[in-house]
Amino acid sequence: MTEERADKGKVVSSFTILKCKTDLIETPDGKRHFESECMDKQARDYFSSFFEEEAVLRVNPKAILEPEPPVEPPVVPDTRLNPTES
Repeated sequence: MTEERADKGKVVSSFTILKCKTDLIETPDGKRHFESECMDKQARDYFSSFFEEEAVLRVNPKAILEPEPPVEPPVVPDTRLNPTES
């Protein structure tokens, strides 16, 4: 889902948490940031307090897997005779 915003850039992703709709914005110069619109001041203060205290980011290896490199077949030596040999 990508939505263009003339004044800010494009919305790469959106989600709602703690009564705040949050957009991930990518600016024309390639930088990214979050923008949130909350239902009220209390929701805004509660939401922002989580960013002030601590943010923990994890990767779930069961959900996100790195692509495996392609397996190349083993090299089999050429057993044919050299064209100059008989």
